[in-house]
Amino acid sequence: MFWYQQPPKNGLKLIVGTSTWTHNFYEDGYSEAKFEVNRKSSNYVLMTIKNVTSKDEATYFCAANDH
Repeated sequence: MFWYQQPPKNGLKLIVGTSTWTHNFYEDGYSEAKFEVNRKSSNYVLMTIKNVTSKDEATYFCAANDH
């Protein structure tokens, strides 16, 4: 599962990726302190944005890869 952020008038930025066989991996500039990812089951992943401010305004997308 991959989570992306698209701020207004900007392109997609990868925030974090996760899988059943590896730990969450965050792109530079993003961290678990702000974007917490929890895998509830093998097909359910929840990302929580902590301490939301106006700087977090964006459209957020998730994408799954069926491997």
